[in-house]
Amino acid sequence: MDVSTIVVILFLVVGVIFLMVFVIKSVMSPKKVESINRLTKQGKITQAIKLAKTLIQKDPQDFLAHYYLGKAYLKDGKSELALMELKYVDQHAVFDENLSELDFRQEIAPLYLKFNQPDEALKQFLLLTKLNPRDSENYFNAAKLYDSKGKYEQALGFYGKTIKLNRRHIKAHAALGLLLFRAKQFQDAKKEIDLAISLSPETFSSYYYLGKILKENKDYSGAVRAFEKAGRDAEFRQKSLIECGTCYMAGNSIDNAINCFERAIASQKDAEKQETLYARYFLAACYEKTRHIEKAIEQWEAIYARNKTFRDVAAKLSEYKDLQANDSLKEYLTSSEEGFTKMCRQVCLTGFGFEAQQVNIPKWGCQIVATESGNSDWRSVRKQTYLVKFFREADPLEDAVIRRTLDEIKSLNCTKAFLCSSSGFTRSAVLAAENRPCELIGKEQLENLLDKASKHS
Repeated sequence: MDVSTIVVILFLVVGVIFLMVFVIKSVMSPKKVESINRLTKQGKITQAIKLAKTLIQKDPQDFLAHYYLGKAYLKDGKSELALMELKYVDQHAVFDENLSELDFRQEIAPLYLKFNQPDEALKQFLLLTKLNPRDSENYFNAAKLYDSKGKYEQALGFYGKTIKLNRRHIKAHAALGLLLFRAKQFQDAKKEIDLAISLSPETFSSYYYLGKILKENKDYSGAVRAFEKAGRDAEFRQKSLIECGTCYMAGNSIDNAINCFERAIASQKDAEKQETLYARYFLAACYEKTRHIEKAIEQWEAIYARNKTFRDVAAKLSEYKDLQANDSLKEYLTSSEEGFTKMCRQVCLTGFGFEAQQVNIPKWGCQIVATESGNSDWRSVRKQTYLVKFFREADPLEDAVIRRTLDEIKSLNCTKAFLCSSSGFTRSAVLAAENRPCELIGKEQLENLLDKASKHS
């Protein structure tokens, strides 16, 4: 056998060895990937995650390894990590007998909902309606998302498709009822809600939609009863408690409202959930209304730590940022009725040189009719009287307050009014007071007056 023949044979042997290695790897690789899923099903999550990461390190584009890693994270309660892996799969996967597109989209869609990505969730549910057009639930989820985005026509169409596929889809009837009510189709709305409740009185989620309708009709007591029933459904418990709280707020039953919002926060472990942030926001509003400003700040800070752009939380924290540094302002905002009245009298005397003659305590603060210090016989028509109002409302004062004050100046025969507000004034209020016998005292001026008064008290 010559040398050339030996070389050819060696090349063939090496080629066969490489081919065998490739075939073995091709056969074993899917088995290794499938092992991730098997370990996950057996509850061996740590091993499954470790194996998946090893395979991904060897081949970062192995979308099946990413997929099973995502499933392992889901089993381990790490939903955010699971979503990251499934997003990769969505972008790179080839769906075949090894990976069902229907199963995959049914897994990723709820995760987008959980992490408040409604646009991505909607895309998934719309794809699911194509992949499984006989499943009414996919149409219902798409309808709810369109509804939340204010897209009436699309929501109406998908609720209709849901009911067409499943005439007894109770939640679709109830949600459609609320949608029709908002569109002022009152008769059809009531028909859908009544139908949902008659189909299943024990489907408590239907009462949530009934409560929303009653609330919009300002039937707060009826709404509270409906929301209390809806709260028996775990999915709607937190939402129902928040709605109950806002009904109590509208009825000025602040203690009951606080109780509802505290329960709403305690009912949900996910501190970043949108509903939890709203519960904290409304709870802070209750605390602010009842002068428990430090408690309100605690809630705003909890919201801000999780979402820095949530409504006007940043503005609220900024508004009250000097509370800790300024004891006088803190006392002004948080003191009892008796302490607040005493403080206002002192500001009148040291800040304006006025002596209080009549003091009233309305809901918004303190109102004093006064004369210049030393003028004891204030009822004499020769003596000038002044109207001084101290507001500790949460929001800037509107022009309507100025107009009412101007009327009061006339009725009380006052020379001038002084309006002191810890929250300031709107632009329209400033314009309404221009060239009128009504002087506006904003937050900074008020702080100076309070500091001056505290030195003389």
